[in-house]
Amino acid sequence: MPELPEVEVTRRGIDEPLRGARVLAARLGKPLRWPLGVDADSLVGGAVGPVLRRGKYLWLPLLGVEAAAGPGGLLMHLGMSGSLALGSTGAAPGPHDHFDLVTDKGTLRLTDPRRFGAVVWSPALDCGAAARLLAPLGHEPFDPALTPASFHAAIHVRRAPIKSVLLEGSVVVGAGNIYACEALFQAGIHPRLRADRVSRPRAARLLAAVRETLARALEVGGSTLRDFRDVHGVSGAFQSEARVYGRAGLKCQRCGGTVQRVPQNQRSTYFCAGCQRR
Repeated sequence: MPELPEVEVTRRGIDEPLRGARVLAARLGKPLRWPLGVDADSLVGGAVGPVLRRGKYLWLPLLGVEAAAGPGGLLMHLGMSGSLALGSTGAAPGPHDHFDLVTDKGTLRLTDPRRFGAVVWSPALDCGAAARLLAPLGHEPFDPALTPASFHAAIHVRRAPIKSVLLEGSVVVGAGNIYACEALFQAGIHPRLRADRVSRPRAARLLAAVRETLARALEVGGSTLRDFRDVHGVSGAFQSEARVYGRAGLKCQRCGGTVQRVPQNQRSTYFCAGCQRR
């Protein structure tokens, strides 16, 4: 699933090229997770404003559009297997291409084989559909308001395993499966340790590890495990640097022990029992 680094890489790839682009047409393919919410033709004539990101959502404001409920924009989610590409206007859509925003600067196309992605109209980020979808999200990982003390306070009231709390995204967004595994390894914390038993010093190390892991992922274009490509079709490279993720049965690069894999929250969790203590 595209996580925060992949979505941010996508945002950076489309923001400048689409800034000020005029919408010429919009095309819907097979239904996605939620309906668009307005007639696609009502998007025509709008100008794309600065593309923003909140968690794993992208916000494309369309200036000058008077769609059904007035001005607003598109909230986009890549789902489990989606990606956005910005290309020439004339390319015919394939069977997994489910949304096209045709502009005078190219076509923004959502490709999603599993169709868990979404493109939803909202009048603004802080009201309508966008507000409802974004309300459960925790802090952005690099938000200065997220301090070691506030991070510890937020996880200290949770009895779930710390990796589950990270994946949930209600405390901090962006630590998807691969990044949560890597951050917990870096911080030396067992993924099944209950969140309310993480001490203040360990919480501070974990927050720093989450930030360092996500920052490095952004530097190398995110991770490509199956489907993700950036808007130019380039794969991410972070997975090749992983120290525990995907390395079950191999030697730990830190202590020489064996990396283990266990199921957790219907996902595979990778860790080193020698380095990560409860």
